[in-house]
Amino acid sequence: MTDRIVPLVDARRAKPLPPVGTLRATGPEPGMDTRGRPLRDLRISVTDRCNFRCTYCMPKEVFGPDYQFLPRSAVLSFEEIARLARIFKSQGVSKIRLTGGEPLLRKDLERLIGMIVDIGGFELTLTTNASILARKARALKSAGLERITVSLDSLDDRVFRAMNDADYPVASVLAGIDAAAAAGLAPIKINMVVKRGVNDHTVLDMARHFKGSGHIVRFIEFMDVGATNGWRMDDVVPSAEIVRRIDAEMPLEAVDPNYYGEVAERWRYRDGTGEIGVISSVTQAFCRTCTRARLSTEGMLYTCLFATSGYDLRALLRDGSADDQIADAIDRIWQVRADRYSEIRTAETAALRKIEMSYIGG
Repeated sequence: MTDRIVPLVDARRAKPLPPVGTLRATGPEPGMDTRGRPLRDLRISVTDRCNFRCTYCMPKEVFGPDYQFLPRSAVLSFEEIARLARIFKSQGVSKIRLTGGEPLLRKDLERLIGMIVDIGGFELTLTTNASILARKARALKSAGLERITVSLDSLDDRVFRAMNDADYPVASVLAGIDAAAAAGLAPIKINMVVKRGVNDHTVLDMARHFKGSGHIVRFIEFMDVGATNGWRMDDVVPSAEIVRRIDAEMPLEAVDPNYYGEVAERWRYRDGTGEIGVISSVTQAFCRTCTRARLSTEGMLYTCLFATSGYDLRALLRDGSADDQIADAIDRIWQVRADRYSEIRTAETAALRKIEMSYIGG
């Protein structure tokens, strides 16, 4: 494959591909990055659009009526996404999560799910705000989706409506969760981003509600993703504090990870009625075991959730590059990966203009 400089894509800052033939020795062994981490998980954003305006993700003051989302021509087609999925499989990826924006806004998403299922060899999951999940759950399951994660930041309707800033009610999200469970997409994971002074007083309500349901609530520390969510360390509720609060009422015990690179620290109720998880990327960095890459809606590859730039794979897809050439490019990108943002976070790094979470797929 000849050297190729990747063109700049809007304001999302593309990096040039690493040079050919000079990187094999930089990683501990083939398929590993510079810190010995394999590539195993791929998050694919299928749309940059969302019908919520969550204050920590797509605040209205930035993503208002005049915000310019990607034109259709810039968005990867289902065929292009499936082709990349097949190529990433050859590089060791075994788990794919479909994200957005809100992925269920992508028309005919079930067709893409079926295409990825036909490739085989993937654990296939999806993260959604559940706004239209109730009417889509059966079709998603029929297409081959295995599991689902729902974002729900409070059971208090007033708090939840304020956080999603789209006046969307809790009851409709709960209906979507019930529909997904009935369709066979259980156990469902429920993600709650916890922000001090905003929704942290509803943590126990969330734990109580889903205890014994078979679903797993994961409490996520408020993170400095992107450049628009006004992140401050004072807004972070450490996961250790969340565990202490829940344990005081509903005793917990630690559980081993399900797999290498699992980001959620697991805790189960001592009475055997289920488990919770906490995701502590601010207070307990897990960079050393991170095996994730992220593919944006327009085909930019990012090797960290806190990235400031990525690599343009869409250019390779559309300039006639063969699969083995694209696979080689991905291999070279991964081999030079040295990301450890959460381990080195400082006031200066937190202030960097990072890619927005709504664009990179969370």
